[in-house]
Amino acid sequence: MRFRTRLTLVLLTVVIISQLATGVAFLRATQNDALAKGNQRLEVGARVFQQLLDIRGEQLRNNVAILADDFGFKSAVATEDTATLFSVLANHGDRASADMVMLSDLSGNVLASSHHPEDSRMPFPELFERAQQTGSGVGVVIAAGEPYEFVLMPVRAPNLIGWVGMGFLIDEGVTEEINALTGLEISIVTYDASGNISYLASSHQAQLAMGLMSGHSDKLMEGAYTARSQMSEDDNYLSYASTLLADQQHQSFALIQLSREELLGAYSHLQWQLLSIVALMLLLTLAAAMWSARSISQPLIALAQAAKRIGQGERIEHISSGSSVTETNQLATTLLSMQEDIAKREATLLHQSRHDLLTNLPNRVSAFEDIQRLTQRGQPFTLLRFSINDFRSINDTFGYELGDHLLVTLAKRMQDLPSPVMKSYRLDGDELMLVLEQADVNRHKREEIMELISEPISLDKSLIMPSLSAGEVNYPAHGDNAQLLLRRSDIALDKARRHRHSHERYEEGQDEQHLRQLMLIRDLQEAVDNGELWMAYQPKVDTTTGRVCQFEALMRWRHPTLGFVPPDEFIGLAERSGNIGLLSDWMLAHVCEQLHHWKRQGHHLSVAINLSASDVIDPGLPMHITELFESYDLTPDQLALEVTESAVMQDVEAATETLMALSQMGLKIAIDDYGTGYSSLAQIKRLPVDELKIDKSFVLKIDTQQEDLTIVRSTIEMGHHLGLKIVAEGVENSASAEILSQLRCDYLQGYWISKPMPADAITGWLDEFKPLHLSTAAIN
Repeated sequence: MRFRTRLTLVLLTVVIISQLATGVAFLRATQNDALAKGNQRLEVGARVFQQLLDIRGEQLRNNVAILADDFGFKSAVATEDTATLFSVLANHGDRASADMVMLSDLSGNVLASSHHPEDSRMPFPELFERAQQTGSGVGVVIAAGEPYEFVLMPVRAPNLIGWVGMGFLIDEGVTEEINALTGLEISIVTYDASGNISYLASSHQAQLAMGLMSGHSDKLMEGAYTARSQMSEDDNYLSYASTLLADQQHQSFALIQLSREELLGAYSHLQWQLLSIVALMLLLTLAAAMWSARSISQPLIALAQAAKRIGQGERIEHISSGSSVTETNQLATTLLSMQEDIAKREATLLHQSRHDLLTNLPNRVSAFEDIQRLTQRGQPFTLLRFSINDFRSINDTFGYELGDHLLVTLAKRMQDLPSPVMKSYRLDGDELMLVLEQADVNRHKREEIMELISEPISLDKSLIMPSLSAGEVNYPAHGDNAQLLLRRSDIALDKARRHRHSHERYEEGQDEQHLRQLMLIRDLQEAVDNGELWMAYQPKVDTTTGRVCQFEALMRWRHPTLGFVPPDEFIGLAERSGNIGLLSDWMLAHVCEQLHHWKRQGHHLSVAINLSASDVIDPGLPMHITELFESYDLTPDQLALEVTESAVMQDVEAATETLMALSQMGLKIAIDDYGTGYSSLAQIKRLPVDELKIDKSFVLKIDTQQEDLTIVRSTIEMGHHLGLKIVAEGVENSASAEILSQLRCDYLQGYWISKPMPADAITGWLDEFKPLHLSTAAIN
């Protein structure tokens, strides 16, 4: 057999086998992937359905809790005023959009209900038993053959006097909402003891839904779809069932379905496309194999020799392949152009090293080189350095892909800006920069540029308004070299970001402030070891007894060269630089040691310490404090914790978990600087908080400012209603102290009582302190 024939047959055989194997494997993998994604969608749909029930149940729980706590309602329950009970239940049920309301006595006898006769037994014994055991009950129940999400809670006045419940029907509104959220079909079906459908709510059309449910009845009640998703008996839907309720009288399911047409429609179309491609490839391969086999052998030696010469570094101007085959000639041309390709590749690598891969803007290296060239020519210019505010939140909310889209869009806008903009750059992350060919930029022009860049951007069908902060430096006014100008632009931008300003221009002296911050961050790590930190203690007084009840520990730093450094300055720097944990560990150990020392002297004192945001979300903090208590023989009443609103709100879930563990240890927890953050009493009441500290900005002028008096009064009243103690900071005079005492504020703290003192002055001060005599007459 001739070489050309053998080569042709081998090529055809290899191609046929590989194409068939690839096609079969690809189709099988595609079908399996489609089924797997369908399973995932159904599971996600089930979770979305459960989350929807949980959210509605929580909303209903809140409404029931409000009803159970209503004084008039409690009075009606206590007096068994049937008319009032029906009226109150109906009104609250309407406001809560509940489909069913009910009130029972302690034994479970129905006193009033929208669905059940008076004096009948509790229709939901299992839920009632669970509520009696746990204090409340939430779950799916069946009433008149219909499923409800039902909440049952106790009524206390103050002892338990009854049980009140509300429920909403799991109806077409729920199925349509799930269908809108997930694109899946969902049906709520309930069967009676005989296996007949007693209730059906579906996102399918009514006739289709009834037919589908009739076909699924046996498999549903046998639990076929609850273990895993599978195709329905008619093979039209991939189905997954979630059991809502199963008892002797009823079975209720949420059947979530994805149509086969939607699941495998793309697969069928792809199958025909793949077959067409395989057939075409076979024909092309046959023609190419026959042509190549005839002409490939002769020029191989010439090409191999040329490749050897190129490999040895010789530059070749021409290769004679001796063949008319296009591929062979192309290979010869490729060998000749190898040197040029290498040169181009080196040029590409050089471009990539000077440009940002995402936006294709020149990067920091290019910016430095361009600015250095401009300064060498003495050409005046302005640098506008931008940062995208809350860029991390955009990435977390919309995803990194859309965050990249935002950067690319801004880069395109910056490239399209007209004169006097010379060039734009992406320096790093969310930082961009413009070079303008002007020694100074007036306000109107700057705002025009920022408006052009900050126009709304469509991200995932949502309009996002980019918020930018800008730092400005001018050459030659603010520096004579690229490094200095870039550093000062960074300083100006940092100030704009910290103060949430849209623009800041570099000012003389900001370098010194920047260097001071760097020095403090550097020296902070050695301040603990060098004994530069110390604690001051400021007393709190109980307005009822007039005696000192606790001290607040306040950290102080005396720098060896800078002198006294304000706590607001170095603590903020510690948080931003990641050194706050070092300070917190030192403070906890130092305060516990001081408490132990006072205890040995016969003074059983209590001290409150301040926690940072990173402390509050540290799951190891409770164990650390427990170890300190054991080491210094302390009890939980000797240490209290204060945390600011903003620290808790940064990560409410993690903070709540940590604070709950600390509260369970017996530690008292206070919210510090209340009123300056963005939380509310509604949020705080979910936290294990014992005290609220009203910020001193509301207390300082309480004796002269009526607005401050109103704010403090309302805060004290609301805090007391939630069972919280109230501490007033910033008590500067006796008039303020008298007013706060009359407002029933529990504790006072401020310079009028005492300034913060070093530890060795506390015992002497306590010996000389005389209890305060404050008026307790209430202010009208």
